[in-house]
Amino acid sequence: MPLPFLRFRSLYRRISHSHTHLFTRHFMATSEPISPSNTRLGWMGTGVMGQSMCAHLIRSGYTLTVFNRTPSKAQPLLDIGANLATSPHAVASQSDVVFSIVGYPSDVRSVLLDPNTGALAGLKSGGILVDMTTSDPSLAVEIADAASVKNCHSIDAPVSGGDRGAKNGTLAIFAGGDESIVKKLSPLFSSLGKVNYMGSSGKGQFAKLANQITIASTMVGLVEGMVYAHKAGLDVGLYLDAISTGAAGSKSLELYGKRILKRDFEAGFYVNHFVKDLGICLKECEKMGIALPGLALAQQLYVSLKAHGEGNLGTQALILVLERLNNVSLPPSVV
Repeated sequence: MPLPFLRFRSLYRRISHSHTHLFTRHFMATSEPISPSNTRLGWMGTGVMGQSMCAHLIRSGYTLTVFNRTPSKAQPLLDIGANLATSPHAVASQSDVVFSIVGYPSDVRSVLLDPNTGALAGLKSGGILVDMTTSDPSLAVEIADAASVKNCHSIDAPVSGGDRGAKNGTLAIFAGGDESIVKKLSPLFSSLGKVNYMGSSGKGQFAKLANQITIASTMVGLVEGMVYAHKAGLDVGLYLDAISTGAAGSKSLELYGKRILKRDFEAGFYVNHFVKDLGICLKECEKMGIALPGLALAQQLYVSLKAHGEGNLGTQALILVLERLNNVSLPPSVV
């Protein structure tokens, strides 16, 4: 048999074996549960929430490629094994599932849909986008539609629980999109918290906005009660302990009561981002033709924090607004 033919046959066998291996790998990736051995992850946004969430996935054994507009903020993740990419497109080209948790809807649009640098442009067929930013429901639908055109999938999955929930892996996750894809992502979501399937694309965002409406009025009630207790001559710390096991107990009280007493206003969730969320809620209310006066009041109180240059404080800084309105100041506590 001529030597060139032998070489050709050998090359053919290698190519055929390679194609069979790639097909098998693709089939396994789609039929087997997601695991570190068959799924590469990407992550965009390594701020207060994203850094802790991404770290859970790295510690679970997944290969992570990360992007952040300020690369230094990704350094703690690089130190534990993440790889740094220079753009969302570069993240997606190296990933099967790409998470994003950024600041504003405009950021979501940029990192996911930009035709040149966006993640969707770099994602291979069958890939999945998971946006965990609190954003516009209509944008979530738009992203899902754009992903579908590329034979990809998109899930809107905003979260609640603050920095503490992110660190402890106990976040509430509100998922919208194809239910089968949400179920497929369960091994990943379980590292971050508890996933709740809310319905079709955009429904995860609607659930998160309703969550924010509830929190907004709860925070107003919390700080008003604290100011009232102080003016009544009560020990505010004792007062908070007393109500924590009754009907007034809440997650907001648990997360922020003692922080407020210690004058700890470091952001677990930024005032700027909460104002953004409440603004989206009000816009959606206008579309729905409903009036939510508690939401409107809370939004105005938080806007006043921004007006005082306090937008980068945490949402517990709402106490400052009530103190200014009433010309009082709660004494700091060492609890």
